[in-house]
Amino acid sequence: MSECDSKSVRDLRVVVTGLGAITPLGFGVDSLWNSLISGRSGIKAIKSFDTSPFNCRIGGEIVDFDPTEYMDYKDVKRNDRFVHFAVAAAHEAIADAGLSLADEEKLRAGVMIGSGIGGMTTIEFQSEKFHTVGQNKVSPFMIPALICNIASGVVAIETGFMGPNLSVVTACASGANSIGEAYSTMKLGKAEVMLAGGSEAALNALGFAGFCSMKAMSTGFNDNPAMASRPFDAKRDGFVMGEGAGLLILETLEHASARGAKIYCELAGYHCTSDAFHITMPHPKGFGLAECLRSVMREAAVSQEDIDYINAHGTSTQYNDKYETVAVKSVFGDLASQIPLSSTKSMTGHLLGASGGVEAIACVKAIQTGQIPPTINYEFPDIECDLNYVPNKALSKEVKVAISENSGFGGHNVALLFKKFSG
Repeated sequence: MSECDSKSVRDLRVVVTGLGAITPLGFGVDSLWNSLISGRSGIKAIKSFDTSPFNCRIGGEIVDFDPTEYMDYKDVKRNDRFVHFAVAAAHEAIADAGLSLADEEKLRAGVMIGSGIGGMTTIEFQSEKFHTVGQNKVSPFMIPALICNIASGVVAIETGFMGPNLSVVTACASGANSIGEAYSTMKLGKAEVMLAGGSEAALNALGFAGFCSMKAMSTGFNDNPAMASRPFDAKRDGFVMGEGAGLLILETLEHASARGAKIYCELAGYHCTSDAFHITMPHPKGFGLAECLRSVMREAAVSQEDIDYINAHGTSTQYNDKYETVAVKSVFGDLASQIPLSSTKSMTGHLLGASGGVEAIACVKAIQTGQIPPTINYEFPDIECDLNYVPNKALSKEVKVAISENSGFGGHNVALLFKKFSG
């Protein structure tokens, strides 16, 4: 019987010991974090495809990324870009954790990497081949390359992790849900190590066509891309699409302590709810998100007064930012305006299913460093968005408890609660 099997669910503690990221702000967590704290935007004019047919022509595009630095050339060709990002982030997270598992330990190490859309580039490319040269030219690797769970599958093959292996698909909440479900899996004693987060690479012409048709993306800042993602600002005009991956190494405290691992912080709570309201629009009263926030604090046994930082979903769309503000105010009351709440999407763009992974890293680093990243491009206050959004400049503040929250099409709400590790 393992140490985990002998403990009750409530007794098990889960800690964060490794981080990995590929984002529009650079390759690696250091690049991400240094840019977030300095308020640098990664939003630029799109280079990888012709944007002239679209009314949005900017994004959080990752350029000069070479997947062969992380994978065999043949595997690169067989897999989609969102898998490339996941493998690269996994390598960094494992190295950061100093994790080297024996074969028998890998039976209790799992992978949960979510993706909201999966292999969009594969879908676009193979569909074009089908329509132009016929079905016989469609790749035999098309189906495994496009399915959302394949990032978890390929990363497991790369690492040899043979424990629980899943991929949560909840649109832009996928990465956060994956971390939360990995946490729940560990609390049930089914794994001692989990590699969890999100990866997304839907930034191509087909993806743009879909989101532009929805009139969801920013169109007024094509000539000044760095100013386009402006969560909670009165002149916000839509989200800016991005791509990337963010992964965490989670370990039971017993496992991490036994190997003398560096511990960033504790993951102390996870909850998810549904708005049960609309396929794309958040609930105007913020009911689902509010209940999610209340429940995650109950699970972690903390009060409203204990929350030092909230990393918001903050998409820079009219509805999300307004209704997210409503939800936070309904939970925290008079305290709401005193809690720093920022959207790092103002710098990364909206990484869709990868958002939860990258933004969880922002919370972990805020706890580690005592620095809270700002919401940049906050210039014109919106009377319906009246919280402390950490405007334009990072805030120095001890962070003992941080919440990362995300929402996704379909009405999904997720909250993760991280606490400073106290031994």
